[in-house]
Amino acid sequence: MSTFAASHLPPSYPERAAWGTAPKLRAWQQEAFDLYLRREPRDFLAVATPGAGKTTFALRIASDLLSRGIVRAVTIVTPTEHLKQQWADAAGRVGIPIDPEFKNSQGATSRDYTGVAVTYAQISMHPALHRARTEARKTLVIFDEIHHAGDAKSWGDGVREAFEPAARRLALTGTPFRSDVNPIPFVTYAEDGEGVRRSVSDYSYGYGPALADGVVRPVIFLAYAGEMRWRTRAGDEIAATLGTPLTKDQLGQAWKAALDPKGDWIRQVLQAADRRLTEVRRGVPDAGGLVIATDHETARAYARHIRAITGEGATVVLSDDPEASKKIKQFSASKDRWLVAVRMVSEGVDIPRLAVGVYATSTSTPLFFAQAVGRFVRARKRGETASVFLPSVPTLMGLAGEMEAERDHVLDRKLPEEGLDDFLVEDANRKKDNPDVLGDELPFETLEAVATFDRVLFDGGEFGTAAEPGSPEEEDFLGLPGLLEPDQVRTLLSKRQSEQLKAGRSRPEPKEPQLAPHELIANLRKELNGLVGAWNHRTGQPHGVIHAELRRACGGPAIAQATAEQVQARIDKIRQWATQRSR
Repeated sequence: MSTFAASHLPPSYPERAAWGTAPKLRAWQQEAFDLYLRREPRDFLAVATPGAGKTTFALRIASDLLSRGIVRAVTIVTPTEHLKQQWADAAGRVGIPIDPEFKNSQGATSRDYTGVAVTYAQISMHPALHRARTEARKTLVIFDEIHHAGDAKSWGDGVREAFEPAARRLALTGTPFRSDVNPIPFVTYAEDGEGVRRSVSDYSYGYGPALADGVVRPVIFLAYAGEMRWRTRAGDEIAATLGTPLTKDQLGQAWKAALDPKGDWIRQVLQAADRRLTEVRRGVPDAGGLVIATDHETARAYARHIRAITGEGATVVLSDDPEASKKIKQFSASKDRWLVAVRMVSEGVDIPRLAVGVYATSTSTPLFFAQAVGRFVRARKRGETASVFLPSVPTLMGLAGEMEAERDHVLDRKLPEEGLDDFLVEDANRKKDNPDVLGDELPFETLEAVATFDRVLFDGGEFGTAAEPGSPEEEDFLGLPGLLEPDQVRTLLSKRQSEQLKAGRSRPEPKEPQLAPHELIANLRKELNGLVGAWNHRTGQPHGVIHAELRRACGGPAIAQATAEQVQARIDKIRQWATQRSR
């Protein structure tokens, strides 16, 4: 059978073939398609980074199987209502009519359609109906973002019951698998050397290879810290600096204050992001920006900030808006600057012109973060870059530094006892009418929230020095060209950082007030612990192991007995590690 059995399919949708793609399919799509044809499997799992073109790959297989009579119908299962329409549109462009409006109450669809697009929730509500439909005709089932089949036990059970009789099943995912231990239906698990079961993909195409191929954009993360001050319900005033070591409760409260639309932090970050968008649009004239908000109220408030900053309105998309899909489609086809959305657009929504993002949400799961960043990596031509602005929060810094990490779904392990995790993504994407509460703190009033530019993260490295909004140091990074190759991004970031450090050395240092010995060593220990925390997020090494390595490298006693000079030596050493790793 020729690998070009369905050669009428274009390389990507909609009209966004990236530089370097094959005449008919991108190289990875063709390779995966050839593998599928050689194996002719009943089940096939393809893991490909967001923006790589999973829809194209899946519809190529669907077209081939239909043309050979191996299947007579196609069922596409998606996480959201919006994605049903998106899949139907894409399938229609290659001659596969899909009904995205199919309801369980119908029982059957028009004979004009080759198949239907449904949601995982829809399947779970009436699996027997969908099993009967699957048994009636030889069916290919395409599972979009298959990890959602484990969002609830009823979803997984429903999917298994409905599609066990399917002739073929094609599972797709673009982000790391869930970190709970619910097995995903129709996914194969194999024991590793330690007896732990891990998911096994048939084909995998990660962000790193996709970046090297020019299929996705390089992502520049711009982190912002700042001073926060708030009043609790009890009337206590508390202050903290985002970007410095904080307790869990302090971090949650400072993060919430930063995202509060009544404070200056989010306004200053939106202003910086808009300046970045202006620079990107010099090379990419239709580039757009997306603010991912926590809830409806803040989304509308952020849109008001954007109007004040730009003089233009922003498109606001809310999860309960019946016009949401229409608004997203209109924004995608326009040249408007900004879209503000409650987190519903974190996964699968295809707006290829998005190039600048503001991560203004309290959700910090690895899965959600990867989905959100995936909205900005979709390349249309060689050299486009993506920029994502985010709070200087250790969890987010760690995730930004691990963009190229690839994960499998792991069973047979203990779940974390506390904290956000991937199985909360369903809650993160559902309708939000009220602001989130981070941690267990009492409601509070934000008194002050001021942003400072912290650093830039790219390809596991960190660049830049702390700077005030609007300063030349911040502008060095906001003004990066919007068209750069990944190696050019790194070279330019390194050059800007070197120039800043050189300029800083040439300026006379202001005299610091003399600290008492106990104050000096306490500050140094605090700085070291903060750097160890950042290194933990980057490498996964436990804090104790990092401290032990520093002690072996620098000598001296444990940190509690170390002198100020010895602690400073360890600070210098861990900074040296970070510099070496970023090269």
